[in-house]
Amino acid sequence: MLSLTSRQQLAIGIALALLMALTRGHHWAAMHSLPDASWAVFFLAGVYLRAFWIAPALMLGAALVDYAAITWGGVSGFCVSPAYWFLIPTYAALFLAGRAYACHHRLSWAALPWLLGSALAGAVLAELFSSGGFYFFSGRFAEPGLGEFIPRLVRYFPHMLSTMATYLGLAAVIHVAVAGLRGEAQRAG
Repeated sequence: MLSLTSRQQLAIGIALALLMALTRGHHWAAMHSLPDASWAVFFLAGVYLRAFWIAPALMLGAALVDYAAITWGGVSGFCVSPAYWFLIPTYAALFLAGRAYACHHRLSWAALPWLLGSALAGAVLAELFSSGGFYFFSGRFAEPGLGEFIPRLVRYFPHMLSTMATYLGLAAVIHVAVAGLRGEAQRAG
């Protein structure tokens, strides 16, 4: 289990919220080329932040970013439908997957299967909730069925998974670097 001070958790929480706000979809023209970090943000929040209220707070933040982008930013509201509510279990699955990994975290190669397995399980559930929810409950598809949904899943999930993996890889590099610096400081002190 990760042992972080309240101050460290606050700094991580602010950084994660900013990352999500700056990368969420095509909301900010200056950040157009950065892929959405929301899935990784919820997973990492589950890993690093102990308070359970952070998940609903991040969900509210995501909704506010979407609202601002649609209302004032000229972003299409196509994805806002009755299926938008499926983002709650989507993000909860990622947060809980991060929490599951946190229970097994060690700065060791032996923890890597736990990280990969937890992240993959969270991502699969997130894709099923978000894409499945949108496809079956948005009202945007005339006659939704599994025969049409599965090819859509195969088409879109690899991109979502690779984006999440990229952000998690970057977070892992930062985590190891910070742990190394802290270890050096402790040995010197």
